Amino acid sequence: MNNPRSFKQELVSVFGQPVAENPTQYMIEAAFKHHQLDWRYLTIEVSPEDLENGVKGLRAMGFRGGNLTIPHKVEVIQYLDGTTEAAGLIGAVNCIIREGDKLIGENTDGKGFVQSLKEVTDPVGKKVVIFGAGGAARAIGVETAIAGATEFTIVNRSQERGESLVKLLNEKTDSKAKLVLWDGPFSIPEETDVVINATSIGLYPDVSAELAIDFFTLKPEMVVADVIPNPPRTHLVQTAEEKGCPVLDGLGMLVNQGVIGFQLWTGVDPDPQIMREALEEVFS
Repeated sequence: MNNPRSFKQELVSVFGQPVAENPTQYMIEAAFKHHQLDWRYLTIEVSPEDLENGVKGLRAMGFRGGNLTIPHKVEVIQYLDGTTEAAGLIGAVNCIIREGDKLIGENTDGKGFVQSLKEVTDPVGKKVVIFGAGGAARAIGVETAIAGATEFTIVNRSQERGESLVKLLNEKTDSKAKLVLWDGPFSIPEETDVVINATSIGLYPDVSAELAIDFFTLKPEMVVADVIPNPPRTHLVQTAEEKGCPVLDGLGMLVNQGVIGFQLWTGVDPDPQIMREALEEVFS
């Protein structure tokens, strides 16, 4: 007797190192269950030296796509068949999409962040301070500039990487950007509208780590955002709340970029509330 049911599940994943603290699987699988999709999302530890083989494995086993997190967002590009225009401009990939036999890199980080930002303020005309200049910072900077932010101060310890992001923003967007080398507590300029931590400082398990900021320079009218989802209430978020600032934790960005990736992989528009509730359950 023929069994019409298929026992083959569709697979997506996240590659990173470290990756055990990444809660994306719980969020995405809650949406799979809600939308009755027989898919699985796997959290996979992949070292930098094994990234090429990891992508080969993803190809060989027919994965429908996946995510990249620290430290793979830039290096993975060389192992893909191409990128979207936005990911190519940003120079970093956090989402892989299978198109036939090809693996295409997309970047949903910045889009997810901008969607969260728009829930509290209009980016148009805003002056922004970004801590960090890696893949997340590049994505957030470019997408926030496209959304209308006009001035960026990039605060970074590495001059080379910081200058690369400043050059990208100045040459490829309508905004103006400058670099400040981060060699001690940074004082937020009074005219700043949005402050963003796009570094991994404060990420679990190093939850006691603090950004080198002069917190007395935070003003209540400044929107303060942290991209770290675990823990969602980082030292920066808590301190900014105490100062009366509107805050954005990393869960909002994680949900919004996850919604985009989910739609690209499955063709289904997921319920973002289901995904947010799953993350809140993890951290309750």
